[in-house]
Amino acid sequence: MIKTEKRRMGSGPGSRTSRALLIAVALLVSFAVHGDEGGGDLRAAVQNPISSLYSLPFKFQFDYGADNGEASFLNIQPVLPVTIGDWNFVNRIIAPLIDTPGQITGTPEMPTPIQGKGATGLGDINYSLFLSPVKTGKVIWGAGPSISLPTATDEQLGSKKWSAGPTAVFLTQPKWGSMGILMRQLWSFAGDSDRDEVSQFLLEPFVNYNLDKGWFLISDSVLTANWRADSGNQWTVPLGGGVGRVFKLGNQAINSRLEAYYNVVRPDGAPDWQIAFTWQFLFPK
Repeated sequence: MIKTEKRRMGSGPGSRTSRALLIAVALLVSFAVHGDEGGGDLRAAVQNPISSLYSLPFKFQFDYGADNGEASFLNIQPVLPVTIGDWNFVNRIIAPLIDTPGQITGTPEMPTPIQGKGATGLGDINYSLFLSPVKTGKVIWGAGPSISLPTATDEQLGSKKWSAGPTAVFLTQPKWGSMGILMRQLWSFAGDSDRDEVSQFLLEPFVNYNLDKGWFLISDSVLTANWRADSGNQWTVPLGGGVGRVFKLGNQAINSRLEAYYNVVRPDGAPDWQIAFTWQFLFPK
């Protein structure tokens, strides 16, 4: 099969150099900084996707090895919890900024990608609401609706469909860290009739092992299944992990993570592997 020509931002020496510089800066700032380490309570809240902690994460992700070239994502993911009585209402938003060199399959941000010469811009915004009890036992849980809005600025960056479905998370936090699983299923119910229907399943098992001085090891694989794809091209299964640290720069609490994952199962045309860096501003109540 002849691979299509790679696009300017999707590949090339300049792109690789800029990404290497970004990663180098991230390492210097996050891992060599001499800020105060985050406390245990703050680190536990960070590792709980439905805690009552306000936060603003920026997740930079670079996908490599796809047939059409390298895709880049910046997911802006504000978390806005509201406590009413005995319940937390945790609002989670994912607003993806995407640069794709052409059709890239196997990513949560683009469940039904189409062929094209590439595009850069805003993808489809996802909103999830988790209802979670304030008082919990050993198992912390939350569940609610999730909806994806057709906000993409280019047809190559989104589904052009309204999609919705249930989402839920379950986790436990022993003394050594955290472990749990997040699930979501989306089905399209309105939108452009000329585009494929959306039926995307997301499964996110995660585990954190805490170290000294705010450091932790992490594995946070995001598995996806496109049920509308042909058999053998439905699942994307990444395996890997990374390292993170919760610390303070002055009075500002920060959570930073650097991770790498290899797609051991992937559809045709999907990336082989990905590297991600997260910079998360934390706002304890």
